[in-house]
Order: sequence, then C-alpha cells, then structure tokens
Amino acid sequence: MSPVSARPSAVSSRIARTADALAQAGAVAEADLRKLRHDPWEPVMRMVQPALWLLIFGQVLARTRGIPTGGVSYVAFLAPGILAQRVLFVAIFYGVSLIWERDLGIVNKYLVSPAPRAALVLGRALASGVRGISQAAVVYVLAAWLGVPVRWTVGAVAGVVLMVMLGAAVFSTFSLIVACIVKTRERFMGIGQVLTMPLFFASDAIYPVALMPGWLQGVAACNPLTYQVDALRSLVVGNVPGSSGLALDFGIQVAALALLTGVATRLYPRIVD
Repeated sequence: MSPVSARPSAVSSRIARTADALAQAGAVAEADLRKLRHDPWEPVMRMVQPALWLLIFGQVLARTRGIPTGGVSYVAFLAPGILAQRVLFVAIFYGVSLIWERDLGIVNKYLVSPAPRAALVLGRALASGVRGISQAAVVYVLAAWLGVPVRWTVGAVAGVVLMVMLGAAVFSTFSLIVACIVKTRERFMGIGQVLTMPLFFASDAIYPVALMPGWLQGVAACNPLTYQVDALRSLVVGNVPGSSGLALDFGIQVAALALLTGVATRLYPRIVD
C-alpha cells in the first residue's frame, strides 16, 4: 500500500476513534443525568438561592448607588454574576458523586470498560453543563421579571448556553481533580466550602474588578469565573465598560477546560487506590 493511500485510512481511523469517544462521553453524561429521575426536586431547590440573591441582596445594594456598573442598573449588573455563581456552586461539588460512585463500585466498572479516561471525564463535564442550563433559565426569568433588559436574540441566548456549559465543565472537572486527590466525602466537602467563596468573591460577579485592591485584581485575572461572568454579562445585558471581549472570555474557558481535562484524565484511576 502506498503512503498516499494509507493516509486517508489513518485519518478515517482517527475520526472513528473520536466519534466513539464522544459517544462514550455522551453515555456517561446520560447515566449521570438519569439520577435526576430519582430526585426531581433537586433542580427546584437550587432555584431558591438565585432568587434570594436577586430579590434581596440585589434590591438592597441597588439603593446604595455606590457601585459603578457601567450605565446599567445594579440588578442588571448582578444577574449574570449570580448565574455564574450558580454554575460554580453546582459544579464545584460534582466530585462528591465520583466518591459516592467509587464506594458503590460504579467507578471500577467504568475503569475496566474500553472507554478512554478522557471520555469518562468529559462525560461528567457534559452532565454538569446540562444541569447548569436549568440555572440559566431561572436567572433569565427572574431578571426579566425584575425589569432587566435581557437580550433575547438567538445568538445571545446560544452564547449564554455555550458559556454556561463551558463554565460548568471547567469547575466540575476541577472538582473531579480534587476528589481524586482527597478521596473522602468529608474532606472533599470541607475543601469545596473553602474554594467556592474565594472563587466567587475574587471575580466581578457582584462588583467590578476595578474596585478591588491591586493584589486581588491579580487573583481575579487568573480566575476563570471572572471571564465567565464577563462573557455572560456581555451576552445577557450587553457590553459593559471594561469588558475583556467574548473572544478572550471563551478562549480562557476552553484553555482551562483542556488543561483540567488532561490533569483529571491522569488522576482519574487514583480515585480507586
């Protein structure tokens, strides 16, 4: 066989392997989302917190008029930040399910399957992204009810869905890495509680980065949540002064997901050690 004829065969084989890996990731995501059948009230209960933030916290701080919001109301400034917060809070504790499944022997079954480790990681990331979309729907409805001039164009809504799924995938994959290292539910919950608040407050979710001291601005610049909030704010209510730009925001999320997926893929088998 000549090198020219062998090349298309190699490309076809690579495409087939990629398609198989994506199908396996989809199967892992579907198995994870099936848990919602046993606890359909979980998404409903998660709707309470964004309502409290927007209806109480947002309304109170809107009266202070002490936070520069780039020409939009404080509630409009806050709504995308609360959406990012909900995505973070849902995704960051995703590693608990991995520890739980290890204790039930489910992870062992995944590991002996022919599915690539990356597919196992990405499947969970995809499931987390789908859960995050329900939070986006809640925040959209609340924001519109509170008079926020939400952008309803197809492009803006599609961009929000994509950013929510990317953001959830980033933090759920980070959560899997933590679970593979600590390996116990009690220790994981403690670390998760420690991580969520610094990630949230070291972003521009509830106030602009410009108000932070210099050292905290440096932390915010390295925080993926900052870029997630920035993109959601641009997509939901329009560009606010100081925006990083959608290209950079999405690029940071994709790069973070690729890096964390690589690390999680290597650490995944350690969960059963």
